[in-house]
Amino acid sequence: MANSCWAWKSVAQDDLFARAFHTCTAVKGKLYIYGGLKSADSKQPPFGDVVTFDPEKRVAERVVTDNGHCRSHHATVLLGERWLCVSGGWDGGKRVSSVVSFDTERGQWDRWSEAPSNDPPVGLSSHTCTKISDYELRIVGREGGLRTQRRYANVYTLRVNANTKTYWYREEASRTASRAGHSAMLLQERGKDGRSTGHKLLVFGGRESSEPDIAGRWSKEKIHVETVHAPKLIEQLSHLIGSEVASQSAPKSLRHQSCTVIGPFAVVFGGETLARGRDTVCNDLYIHDNRGPTATWFRIPSADSSQKRVGHQTCLMNDELYLVGGFGADGKTPRAEISILDISL
Repeated sequence: MANSCWAWKSVAQDDLFARAFHTCTAVKGKLYIYGGLKSADSKQPPFGDVVTFDPEKRVAERVVTDNGHCRSHHATVLLGERWLCVSGGWDGGKRVSSVVSFDTERGQWDRWSEAPSNDPPVGLSSHTCTKISDYELRIVGREGGLRTQRRYANVYTLRVNANTKTYWYREEASRTASRAGHSAMLLQERGKDGRSTGHKLLVFGGRESSEPDIAGRWSKEKIHVETVHAPKLIEQLSHLIGSEVASQSAPKSLRHQSCTVIGPFAVVFGGETLARGRDTVCNDLYIHDNRGPTATWFRIPSADSSQKRVGHQTCLMNDELYLVGGFGADGKTPRAEISILDISL
């Protein structure tokens, strides 16, 4: 942890974790890892399995094998503390926009039906899907089929019903700059008195610019998401951005980074820079501080090239931030490990 005060500390190694462009979701004390790619070879089909990791027992298990649900570059959100709701992605032959879910209680996949009012995109990959409630999701990404994608990013409301297994897309009038492999942060907005007035969805990355877009605003009554309980990690992040190793700097020209909102902070790690042609995989940590009237970005670099990642996932659970999989510094070798963010000040 020399000179940086932080590092990713490995807690488990298993070939089941060796993948990139997958998703990782915390469900009742376990990490659920789904899909992704074994290699950077575009001819290799994506995974269709579901792997769980129990941090207390340090046990990894493949709970479902490949069963016709192969996806990479997809998005997953948790509904009703039970269903992994998967939207879009690459199925090995084309970009799709269909919705499926994995029932973590029954250990089974369910195919969903389109509602009559559905107006789906042609296909989605490397998009974001943000939970507004158990019935409403917000998707941001470029629509496109097998070979082409639009030159701007579409914004969709995706209505879902996990009980009836139905879904329907509605394209919003607003659009964002063309992005792929970007991140989306659902952040509180505050008035002049410091009190919360609602939430906004801030989208950044996935293009050669540091300029963000706002892809939606909601009142406090419209947002129904779980409250984050991570007092230890929030305190550590507060100390880290106040230390001498942190400098005010926003991420620029990054794609396929990870992003996790933790209370008033968002932690962004790794990714691939579009600003240079070689040595493109990054290992910088960025922290977005949303506590004041004006949000601030902080950059905390790392000199450890072994920690470089792209196409990885970070996931918050039990006051720990987990790093799962991803390709390493060469951008093509999958890392078969799970680590936790270790901050030492």
